[in-house]
Amino acid sequence: MGWIDISIFVLYMIAVLWVGYYFYLRNKNTEDYYVGGRKMGSMHVGLSVVATDVGGGFSIGLGGLGFIMGISGSWMLFTGLLGAWLAAVFLIPKVKGNPAFENYLTFPQIFGHYYGPAVALLAGLISAIGYAGFTSSQLLAGAKLANGAFPTVDLNTALIVMGIVAVVYTVMGGLKAVIYTDTFQWMILMAGLIFIGIPISYLAVGGMEGIRSVVQPGHLSLTNISWQTIVNWGITIIPIWFVGMTLYQRIYACRDVKTARRAWYLAGIFEYPIMAFMGVLLGLFARVAADQGMFSGVGVTGMEELDPETGLPMLIRHVMPVGLLGLILAAYFSAILSTADSCLMASSGNIVTDVLGKLTRKPFMPKSEIRLSQLVTLIIGATALMLAMSVTNVIDLMLRSYSFMVAGLFVPVIGALYWNKSSAAGAMTAMISGGAVTMVLSIYMIDFGYGMEREAIESQIQMLSILFPEIDFSEMMALNKYELVSALNSQKMISIQPLNTHFSLPLGLDPIVFGILTAAISFVVLSLIKPGKKLPPGKEQSDLF
Repeated sequence: MGWIDISIFVLYMIAVLWVGYYFYLRNKNTEDYYVGGRKMGSMHVGLSVVATDVGGGFSIGLGGLGFIMGISGSWMLFTGLLGAWLAAVFLIPKVKGNPAFENYLTFPQIFGHYYGPAVALLAGLISAIGYAGFTSSQLLAGAKLANGAFPTVDLNTALIVMGIVAVVYTVMGGLKAVIYTDTFQWMILMAGLIFIGIPISYLAVGGMEGIRSVVQPGHLSLTNISWQTIVNWGITIIPIWFVGMTLYQRIYACRDVKTARRAWYLAGIFEYPIMAFMGVLLGLFARVAADQGMFSGVGVTGMEELDPETGLPMLIRHVMPVGLLGLILAAYFSAILSTADSCLMASSGNIVTDVLGKLTRKPFMPKSEIRLSQLVTLIIGATALMLAMSVTNVIDLMLRSYSFMVAGLFVPVIGALYWNKSSAAGAMTAMISGGAVTMVLSIYMIDFGYGMEREAIESQIQMLSILFPEIDFSEMMALNKYELVSALNSQKMISIQPLNTHFSLPLGLDPIVFGILTAAISFVVLSLIKPGKKLPPGKEQSDLF
């Protein structure tokens, strides 16, 4: 990477930080900091929604999916399209159209309205923890991008630099800075990839002839995917559009219901097919390039030696012309930054408004509340950075964070909006039981990373064959490393060593499926036993639990 690209990259990042400082000087209260003064238009909000939801994390993660499974990986963001449009139809009119919510800043405040302060406090904690994990995934994505683009930069150094930039930018700017920079950087990123990145990469790997000579036919098909994978993605991703704090902030930031719905329809189209196919195609091209030896100059002589999620940035580094490389990498980093800062803001908003605000029981002064928000953002950012240093896979961390929030929050929010018998007792029980089932199963589920050495994988298989005699591991041994890891993870093996209990989840479904089922049953039963009281207009539910 020459001095021209480095200069463009540095200048771009300085410009982004300047935007944060500009709005730092103009944020007068938490209305400005968290919901942009509630006057944002649909184009800015729509691009910000897709930038936050897809972000650099999903962009890097989609590249990894394209590398492993081909264009079928695009189905992940089809669930994002469904989620966005379902939320536009069923959620936004209930939220933006309710005058009781016109001064709200966070998602758990809606729980307070329907269920009371104790439920809102728990919802705030769940949302804050989930978004701290999601922030970690974005920092890891940025570090992998840097590690792939700048081979001399190790992963931990890249993580520290990415974390410092993200936290400083977010602490300063607030939501307006996020939304305006989202619009600009996503226009640059999409234009650069559509008109330059994808065509150049396609030609660099030898076009369709070069691709067909390397990959299996299934990688060029949309059917190279199991129904379990689509169900697992759908149950994890679609509900996040109903419980995501970052999305509620943008609903609140819109002028009216019409503006918000238009923004959500726009975001859905950008997710699928635009961003979905761009991400997986670049990942597929990276797989071909690795197998052709394009990355041999940095010590990668075959595709199995490469972390699938670093393939995309390595491809961009090798094929982009001087000048455009710096611009595209800067846009990617900014996309990651936009998601990281939005998640940081969501997590800090939950802590300040929904946790500390409930515990102190006294309103903060406007200036002191902004300072407290910035301090909490700094602390959460440092925590997220430490978590990012302990994991290896961006997509897995993102989906785990989603699962934690969805399992606890989805059923109660749907009940609050659409079932009159919903109660605080049902909501509290659903949040605890659903979240607990999902977390316990997730913690004890055996996961293999795509970056593991094959020898280490085969060594673990010998032990697993004893614990899980019902699984035929012998047929898997003929697969290449990536196929082997996918086959092993699809078994959904649970090993609870303290109880000496080992089993596979039914039908190859993820823990979140069973967490949501547990939450739904708990919610309905407890709400029928102890139903909630119908709210009079303008009133909030007392704490019934």
